[in-house]
Amino acid sequence: MSKVVVGLSGGVDSSTAAAILHHQGYEVIGLTLWLMKGKGQCCSEGMVDAASLCEELDIPHHIVDTRQLFQEKIVDYLVAGYSAGFTPLPCSQCNRAVKFGPMLSYAKEELGVDKIATGHYARVNYNEETGRYELLRAVDRNKDQSYFLYDLTQKLLAGCMFPLGEITKPETRRIATEYGLQTAEKPESQDLCLVEAHGSMQTFLEQYIQPQKGDIVDVQGKVLGQHDGIHRYTIGQRKGIGVAAAEPLYVVALDAVKNRVIVGDRESATEPSFTVDRVNWVSIAPPTAPIRAEVQIRYRTSPVPVTVIPEDHGHRAKLVFDEPQFGVTPGQAAVWYDGDRVLGGGIIEQLS
Repeated sequence: MSKVVVGLSGGVDSSTAAAILHHQGYEVIGLTLWLMKGKGQCCSEGMVDAASLCEELDIPHHIVDTRQLFQEKIVDYLVAGYSAGFTPLPCSQCNRAVKFGPMLSYAKEELGVDKIATGHYARVNYNEETGRYELLRAVDRNKDQSYFLYDLTQKLLAGCMFPLGEITKPETRRIATEYGLQTAEKPESQDLCLVEAHGSMQTFLEQYIQPQKGDIVDVQGKVLGQHDGIHRYTIGQRKGIGVAAAEPLYVVALDAVKNRVIVGDRESATEPSFTVDRVNWVSIAPPTAPIRAEVQIRYRTSPVPVTVIPEDHGHRAKLVFDEPQFGVTPGQAAVWYDGDRVLGGGIIEQLS
């Protein structure tokens, strides 16, 4: 009987993933990471629900205290990024550095198990011709989470299973109900556990960042108003800027050095190209020449055609849109695809 360690957050997705594998005959071991204090999908109530599920399935449950790691890799990363005028995406970094990496290490070193599974909506395929593991979109495109998983290495993908990748969210609920899981009707959690825990990203950040007044200026440098901290703004933002104008204004840049929020019209917030750093090539080896792909610059944006130009031996890349795009945001992830295959991704660093 094959063993698998299943990451349990206490939600319906991870619960159903564990139940599916259990009913398929796997020897399932539950594992919950304690990421932070207080309310949140991975903590407090989540740990209680995860423990209850393991009792239901009569499987062992391990809790690993990763609060210090989460503080260093995610909280400190977010605070530094927002302070510098970026809008960091914590989820992809958390998946690689805090969740999948430590989970697989714990499974192998402490439990003697070489496979982990989660409730993410994505798929993994091994391509015998290329000798690489491929990360694929989930069948349910509305729930597809491959965007957040682009930073997983080949070693991590080799040890991963995604039982929900081939089914839809309604089917997950139905299966959870059929198995009588107490999480079957549990409400959806928010994408960001920090937001869920603290109510808003601003509330979380202002535990660490002291509000500092500065100027809101237009693209010519004319002062239009005042702000209470650049960490409260993100590129492409329209609502809540705090200045009145005859035409709609958007945040087009954040100047941390001069503590300025720069605003302009929608065209000013569009970009023909940008560069990314910390590139991870997933389903293909790092190319030596430009490739064609479709890129997502936010989780909920539609993919658009792009040319990816590798730089610095594949560690960086320049992406050139076929048509300029709105709201390209430094700190967010850009993930490029060939159909359902995740080719690679990186952190947006510099705009054109």
